[in-house]
Amino acid sequence: MIKKLDKLIISSFVGPFVVTFFVTLFVLVMQFFWLYMDELIGKGLGVWMILQMLFYISTTLVPLALPLGVLLASIMTFGAMGENFELVAIKSSGVSLLRFMRPLFVFMILVSVGAFFFSNNVIPVANLKALSLLYDLRNSKPTFNIRAGQFNNDIKGFSIRVGSKDKDGKTIRDIIIYDQSSGYGNDNIILAEKGQMIPTADKQALIFRLKNGCRYEEQQGKQGGNSKPQTRLYFETWDKVFDLSSFKVNRTNQDLFKNAYQMMNVAQLSDGIDSMKRKQKTIGKTVTSYLSPYQLLLKTESENKQFIAKVKAPREDIRKYDSAFSEMIPDSQKAAIVALAVANVRSIKGLLDMSSVDSRAQSENFVRYNIERHRKFTLSFACILLFLIGAPLGAIIRKGGLGMPLVIAVAFFVVFHITSVTGEKLVTARSLPAWAGMWLATGMLLPIALILIRQARNDSQVFNKELYIRLWRGLSGIFKKR
Repeated sequence: MIKKLDKLIISSFVGPFVVTFFVTLFVLVMQFFWLYMDELIGKGLGVWMILQMLFYISTTLVPLALPLGVLLASIMTFGAMGENFELVAIKSSGVSLLRFMRPLFVFMILVSVGAFFFSNNVIPVANLKALSLLYDLRNSKPTFNIRAGQFNNDIKGFSIRVGSKDKDGKTIRDIIIYDQSSGYGNDNIILAEKGQMIPTADKQALIFRLKNGCRYEEQQGKQGGNSKPQTRLYFETWDKVFDLSSFKVNRTNQDLFKNAYQMMNVAQLSDGIDSMKRKQKTIGKTVTSYLSPYQLLLKTESENKQFIAKVKAPREDIRKYDSAFSEMIPDSQKAAIVALAVANVRSIKGLLDMSSVDSRAQSENFVRYNIERHRKFTLSFACILLFLIGAPLGAIIRKGGLGMPLVIAVAFFVVFHITSVTGEKLVTARSLPAWAGMWLATGMLLPIALILIRQARNDSQVFNKELYIRLWRGLSGIFKKR
């Protein structure tokens, strides 16, 4: 009987889980496209390019959609069973809530393990593909589009205007083309009564087949005075070819992106963190090697300590050093020595600034690498955590469908997501260590999950509407009597 019950629970959960997961993933993908819509519209993206972007972006959003799908599906599953009095029948037969949750808990452990391997092995590759493709699309030019009555400057070195376009979209009339490719301004002008726009088969060029026009060209050679010879050429039919290769999406070499922390797995992140730790330890030695050429008098560590002790001495000793410069150095060399000292100080400051910038960049990368490494584990563990919240919550509210469960699931997920983002910001600001900030949401919600499990075992009435109606009536009666 128990084995059949386990199969019943798992089969009741899998259906809503698959549906909610894909619905959540679809919403997140649409949110991504809404964010970058202005940069992608009007660039003539083909169907294959759009499908590629959808696939890669959907893959990168799986770790975020999976916990929300688990939370919503668990609330729906246990809420529907509570609404249909199935939980009451199971409890009355002697099966506790924890035993009832056990098969799904084991299933969630398997899902979390699979989510970790997915985040560790698939997500870095998907990030590399998605971010490199997005970079190319955002930096590509919009499609070449000529509008009647407006100058078009999309093609470098040309300014094109057509008076009108026929309904076929190809025939154009009253054409003016300013050829500025020579670099001397509008020294080459083409006029035509009408023509046709004919793209080549490979879409790499556009042919303007012009009719009944003329071409004016100024010669830029050296002439006497300010006069420049002009060539006028009349034609009945002439083909002007424009290169459109710059409008094509050119793919950047993906090797340029592969060293980013988003494109690494746990092992690569750990190696990067270890190398940064070793490099941080060598920064002091590097600074010492930078400064040693400028220490003309103080070469040994003992001399440095003596010099520091003298600097910290009373003001009378410091005055002796000031008088030594004025008394021991000839006046003819003082200006040169001061200039040399100022130049050396500026060089030292530049070297120290360079070392400081390098140290700061290393420190920022160290934090990012730590954040990304912990993220691999926190998003996987979130599946178990949100299941431990959703299952008892569904047993308490006893409502199935997409009404109340959806509202509560979104509320809890928003709290989880905001807490996770807040923890990550605190880590970035160096207010918390990486492990504390990235596990902040788990530490806050895990006690809530344990409280909800306890309340569900005791058949809590926290979300029972009739309980609050009775309380309101009692309070209203007390105020009426007063």
